[in-house]
Amino acid sequence: MANHKSAIKRHNQSIQRRLRNQSVQSSVKTLIKKVKAAIDSEKPDPEAIAEKIREVNGSLDKAVGKGVIKRNTASRKLSRLARAAHQAVALKASAEAAPATGTQD
Repeated sequence: MANHKSAIKRHNQSIQRRLRNQSVQSSVKTLIKKVKAAIDSEKPDPEAIAEKIREVNGSLDKAVGKGVIKRNTASRKLSRLARAAHQAVALKASAEAAPATGTQD
């Protein structure tokens, strides 16, 4: 442990920052898991997925603003979620548009 008042203060500040960063990272991870669960569901709802992605986008922007994560990391996470959501919705649409494969004479 530090001996000087200024070093003690810096140590306390670092503890506070670490706790805040852990909390923000945890909430971002939770929101990302919710989006992935919505994407992986049997019937992905495009509107619900889009709403969840907007929530993730806001939380990532706040995390970047607080310095918890870097801007490129946030962009990468959002891009991967959006791509996965688009693929899931497109796959659902193509499955609904494809005719039933039956043999009719």
